[in-house]
Order: sequence, then structure tokens, then C-alpha cells
Amino acid sequence: MRNRYIFLILILLTLFIGDSVGQKKQLNIFSWAGYVSDDIRQGFEKEFGVTVLVDTFASNEDLLTKLMAGATGYDIIMPSDYMVSILIKQNLLEELNRDNIPNFENISPLFLGKYFDPENQYSIPYTFGTAGIAYDSAVISPAPDSWEVLWDKQYKNQFSMLDDQRETIGAALKLLGYSLNSTEPEEIEAAKNKLIEQKPLVKQYKSEAEELLIAGDVVMAHCWSGDAFRATETRPTIRYVIPKEGSSQFIDAVCIPKSAPHKALAEQFIDYLLRPEVNAKITAFTKYGTCVPTAKAFLPENLREHKFIYPPKEVLESLEWLRDPGDFTRHYDRAWEEVKAK
Repeated sequence: MRNRYIFLILILLTLFIGDSVGQKKQLNIFSWAGYVSDDIRQGFEKEFGVTVLVDTFASNEDLLTKLMAGATGYDIIMPSDYMVSILIKQNLLEELNRDNIPNFENISPLFLGKYFDPENQYSIPYTFGTAGIAYDSAVISPAPDSWEVLWDKQYKNQFSMLDDQRETIGAALKLLGYSLNSTEPEEIEAAKNKLIEQKPLVKQYKSEAEELLIAGDVVMAHCWSGDAFRATETRPTIRYVIPKEGSSQFIDAVCIPKSAPHKALAEQFIDYLLRPEVNAKITAFTKYGTCVPTAKAFLPENLREHKFIYPPKEVLESLEWLRDPGDFTRHYDRAWEEVKAK
């Protein structure tokens, strides 16, 4: 009888081990909506024999909140530049092993060594872009050139603002002539009051402005550049402008969280993204700029030298990087809470 039980246990162990071996590994990605195309996901799945699942967040603060709350299971996350620096300080990121990412050499030096990760120990650039105003040129004429248009009462309930505290407070700060990274309490207070004044005019706070623009639910949107350019594909009258007062520029990065269950697989995915032909697919899908110069050869002509994807020098000089304000973040948090509560 004892031998019979041992035999049954061996059979069950064999079945269990066999099932485990036969299971595909799973790569779990936490990214912005509309950032990982099916083409890229399925290409990686097919080549490496894995399953890729994508979960999305609406803002950098949402990402931070979830990670700080102990979310585990993500292998890849895609924070923006200033959030990378915060995650490093919070010891939430895994250091990258460059030996597993040989395609790192494909990245342009222009996008490396930035303030948020000077040695690129924890991040690689995924895309870069700007924030500005998308508008329907069939409705709005002349073309807006200032943030002031988003306070114009004639457009009440016809425009949206980003549901992003740093970007939206930043738009008010720029309109008032201040820095996006102000650490002056009175300037944050002034920006907050400006947004409270604006709030009755705003149709919706939404980070995925592309949907609203395509549906015609709004004729203007405070949005990120890629959303505007994707909307243009469906609604050709959509245009994009960076206001004369200046705006933000950003690099969205790819990182591996400390709690990643499949670090080696995550590094394979990062290396895959840095292949020129794959990286071109990122720009073709997101309409944000590529950080891999050799990827441009795989892009259609209209995306190689797009004047808003790759802004001219005079526009670049008006842009700021959003930076981590450290303990002063509480002033931004409180201001945003008060705006949303009104």
C-alpha cells in the first residue's frame, strides 16, 4: 500500500512539473494607454515564446501611488522623466544589466545622461514629446498661440484639460509667466486660483484627449503631442500648437521595478524595443519621437522630420523639463486637490 501511495505521488509530481515547464512565461507591463502596440506585443510573444499583458495608468502619480501601495507583479513600467528620479529615491527601481541590453548602443546620446538618471542605471528612453494645445482648425480660426485661449469663455464646455496635476498646474504657471517647476508657494497659489477660475469652462479633465478630439466632443484639448497627431489621422482638421509662453517636454522611460518577477525577460524586452525596426514601430504607433536615430530609416517620410515631433530650436528653447520638487510636492498636491474639489 505504501508503495502505491508513493507511485501516485510521483505521478502527480510529474504532471505538476510537466505543466509548469509547459507554461509560457508572462511579461507584465504597466504603461500609459496607447503606448504598446499589438504589433510590438505580438512580435515579442512570437519570438520569445511568452505572453505579454499590458495594464495602464493615467498619470505618473497614479503609477507612484500603486507602487508605493505595494503593487507587485509588474516586470516593466513606463514612468516619465521626473517620476524616474522619484522612483529611484524611493528605491523602487531595479538597476539595469547593460550586458543583457546590447542594443543600448543604438540610443542617441541626446537622450542619455539626463538629470533624472545621469548614468542611465535605471532607465532607457522610450519616446519623447511635448505638451500643448490640439485644436480643430475647421472650427477655431485664427490658430491659437497662447494658453490664454483655454480661459476664453466662448469655448465653454468645448475643451478638455489634462487630468495631470503637474502638467495642468504647469499650464497655468506658464500663462502667468512662471516656471513649470516653481517652488514659490505664492506662485502655486496663483496658478491654483487661475485653474479654479477656468474650471466652469472645462468640459472634462482627461489624459486621453485623442478620443475626445476624434469624436468631436471637444474642439480643443490640452494634451500631449502624440495624442494630437494620432487624432489627426482620423480627423485631418486637428492641428497642434505649443503656446508662445512655453510648455513642457518629456522623455518617457522604460524601467524595471524592484519587485519584477521576470527581470531577465524584462531586459530582453528592453533590448527588443531598441532594435531600429521595432523602435520605428513605437513612433509609428504613438506618434512620439524616436530616441534611436537609425529607426528613422524605417519610418514614413511624414514622421521622420515632423516639425512638432522634432521641434525647431526656437521652440525647444521655450520648453522645460518637469522636475521632482521634493518636499515641495505637497504644495502641488494640495493645489490640485483644491482645484478638483471645486
